[in-house]
Amino acid sequence: MEEERKYEVDDTFVLPDLSGTAPAGGRVRARPPAILVATYVDTPDLRLARAGVSLRHREGDELPWTVKLPTDAPGVRQEISRPGPLGDPPAALAALVTVHSRGAPLAPAVVVRTERHAYEVVGPDGDVLAEVVDDRVTTRTPDGAVTGGFRELEVERKAGDRALLDRIGSVLGDAGARGGSFVPKHVRALGPAAGGEPDLVPPTGLPSRPTAGDVVTEAVRRGVRRLVEHDPLVRLRAPLDGDTAVHRMRVACRRLRSDLRTFGPLVRPGWARPLRDELRWLAGVLGAARDAEVLRARLRRTAAADPISPLDSAAVDRLDARLGERERQALVAVDEALASARYLALVDALVLAARAPRLTPLAADPAARVLPRLVARPWRRLAGGKGRPGAVAELDPLGPDERWHAVRKRGKQARYAASAVAPALGGRAGKLASALTRVQDLLGEHQDAAVAARTWLELAAERPDDHALAVTAGRLAERERATVHRARAAFPAAWHRATRRKRTGWLP
Repeated sequence: MEEERKYEVDDTFVLPDLSGTAPAGGRVRARPPAILVATYVDTPDLRLARAGVSLRHREGDELPWTVKLPTDAPGVRQEISRPGPLGDPPAALAALVTVHSRGAPLAPAVVVRTERHAYEVVGPDGDVLAEVVDDRVTTRTPDGAVTGGFRELEVERKAGDRALLDRIGSVLGDAGARGGSFVPKHVRALGPAAGGEPDLVPPTGLPSRPTAGDVVTEAVRRGVRRLVEHDPLVRLRAPLDGDTAVHRMRVACRRLRSDLRTFGPLVRPGWARPLRDELRWLAGVLGAARDAEVLRARLRRTAAADPISPLDSAAVDRLDARLGERERQALVAVDEALASARYLALVDALVLAARAPRLTPLAADPAARVLPRLVARPWRRLAGGKGRPGAVAELDPLGPDERWHAVRKRGKQARYAASAVAPALGGRAGKLASALTRVQDLLGEHQDAAVAARTWLELAAERPDDHALAVTAGRLAERERATVHRARAAFPAAWHRATRRKRTGWLP
């Protein structure tokens, strides 16, 4: 991750003494001046620059090709570098920007030549805490014609904290530097076209009195953004705070599909149905990899659940090796899907959907009047209503796992629906969504345990002569079935809390 702040200065600016920003025992040291020549690659209509993404080749770097991806934090970008000569970018890096380029050709867009004077703020132990660079920039077209120039300062965080960046910024400001919005060099060099609106329209928030269509539009934009943000992270296999990018992207697909279903009366069927079908395809591809991820993590957790009665570790390793092969195959399928023309067509369709969802006349009505009825539909399928029993009423504590899984799917649809309208309807819908989350957690644990129990036995059956594996798989399966029983026992209390009148009274 790269975190930096930029400051505008003119040619008369004199860099102040920065030694006072170093901690006790630290110092500021100058680096040798350097000339940096970077060629930035983009589509003809500058899709990458407008999306806050860059792909460049910088001469002299050990890893000259670099992609920078935006994050939610201003001035913080994810940076990925690879080797390779100037020319076509490495395939791995070109793939990381696919969701933004969407198949448009990539070619050199601008050359940025920087005369850099760098200064490092060093701590008492020798660690570089921050770097301050004074850059004089000359911009050129790819064929070498000079188009302009400017001077700017950058302060990049290294091993230090943000308070150090604040101190440095204060000193620079006192000397006349102007802190402004974070604008990368190549965007300044490319001019107004590079700073234009991105193709993917971001969520903008709801007006004080939203229509139902406002809520649909905001939900679609949030959903598409979630999917797009996780595309490069899936390709990188990036871990995300104890989760995985595959899981997050799969959830993005499923939630957007659910929102399109919830808002069915507000969107044109011929517009929404193909999107839902293609999102189902993508979620299915991601789902195979996610299922393998879950099973591998669950295997180790279940095996270690009772230290007093340990399982055969070698047999557990053999099960994990088999699951690992499944996961590798599933991830290959994910990579193939993300490289396909079908996926590019889906991303194109989603970008257009976020720009202008196809709405029905009903979408012009006030959100407060329309949305409760839309949430009531999945709620009735789950909880019952209008004299009909819901899916929960048909649950049997001794019933098949499939029936409980069906309730889980209905519950997820109801939770997503309540969550989708919460920005417009406020705390009432949010409280229902939160209560259903607990229900979903239980039913999710139930489903994961049931699938795991079957999987351990199936894997053992593939090697009938491996008796240690059979015993280990049987013990694992019994532990998973105990988890199933605990989830079923806890369900009534969680369901009772979710169905209290204070959480459901707003539903018609």
